Amino acid sequence: MLDQGRFHLDHIIQELFGNNARPMIHRDRALFNTLVFGVTRWRKRLDWIISHHSNVPVKKIRPEVQNILRLGLFQIFFLDRIPASAAVNTAVNMTKKIAAVWTVRFVNGLLRNAIRKTDDIKFPMAENNPVAALAVSRSFPEWLVKRWLDRFGFEETCALCDAVNDIPPLTIRTNTLKIDREKLAKLLASEAGSIEPTGVAPDGLRLGALNTPIDRMQAFKNGLFQIQDEAAQLISLLLHPCPGEAVLDACAGFGGKTAHMAQIMNNSGQITAVDRDQKKLTRLADDMKRMGIAGVSCRTGDLEAPAALAGGGLFDRILLDAPCSGLGVIRRNPDIKWDPSRQDLQRFALRQAALFHHVSQYLKPAGRMVYSVCSMEPEENEAVVSTFMNGHPEFKIVKNAAYLPDHARSLMDERGFFRSLPHRHAMDGFFAVCMEKQT
Repeated sequence: MLDQGRFHLDHIIQELFGNNARPMIHRDRALFNTLVFGVTRWRKRLDWIISHHSNVPVKKIRPEVQNILRLGLFQIFFLDRIPASAAVNTAVNMTKKIAAVWTVRFVNGLLRNAIRKTDDIKFPMAENNPVAALAVSRSFPEWLVKRWLDRFGFEETCALCDAVNDIPPLTIRTNTLKIDREKLAKLLASEAGSIEPTGVAPDGLRLGALNTPIDRMQAFKNGLFQIQDEAAQLISLLLHPCPGEAVLDACAGFGGKTAHMAQIMNNSGQITAVDRDQKKLTRLADDMKRMGIAGVSCRTGDLEAPAALAGGGLFDRILLDAPCSGLGVIRRNPDIKWDPSRQDLQRFALRQAALFHHVSQYLKPAGRMVYSVCSMEPEENEAVVSTFMNGHPEFKIVKNAAYLPDHARSLMDERGFFRSLPHRHAMDGFFAVCMEKQT
């Protein structure tokens, strides 16, 4: 169940549709994704509707039944192509398989009442309680809405919530070691209903209305592209690794930025990809083979341990894409906003500061290091940088955005802080800063 413990939708779905799973036709899989992500994205609003029509508090309804009700209501209120009667019948049939007859009647009655009495539902009023109003109408936890209201004000918080709730485009990055963006777009023309170049990142394409799942496209199998949001593509450009250099990709994960850095380096040099999760590194290595990338070595290690990189020498460039709350990528991972641990930003900041300190010791004099997080929150952004700078006077922030594309330079402020926001830039929420170690 999505409500039990920590979960990540993309990983759950990947496991469901892995190599050993029963094949599902593309149309059905697309509907499955729409339902799962949609219900997760709009859960608080759906629960408000349930509470309006139920005498039983939502929290006391059996979790499986909660999700059946959410699925039914999501189809009724958010999907135009599924008749409301069909949504009710499906929910009733699902309930019959897991619950007693009175529960089946409860589900049937609640959904039919929701259809008949749509106009009766009253949502919290912004003038009385803006936090509650936005939390329910936009479906966000109140703690996060309050943070954004305090920082952005009401109108901009509305815009941010709306941008995060929009289904994000599928953005890919061309593997320029094998093909250029224009040729890739032509090659994919039959695979997608719409293809357009990203407005800022020079190698990105946005795909819409796919005719074929990504992993079944021949261009994907041939390593011609990776899936990567436009903001994430800009981080590697900010570091600007050069051919022949030794580069550390700390917290490399699945290797999106690893591969991009190899492209920037023209596949010349050495990249050490470190992560404490061996499974991620195994997938990273497989992806490097798919994309024809050489010179990447994987190393399993916990970078929170001071000696994790001992014996590996020093690096010309270091990318620390640090573990964070992930609050900047909720539009792609809506389950994040319902994880209560995400609001403990101080815990994330302490870990980020420790990682920052440890990896900085392996940078050569005159070398450059980028700290980045997919979070818009100050505790994980400016505060972490301030903590690091206070303890490391040998570093200075590089305020020159020369390595960024022309249209991306406006994303860097006068302090040298790179920042992208979903409602302002139509990208994921990222923060980054480039530093140079003085000789």
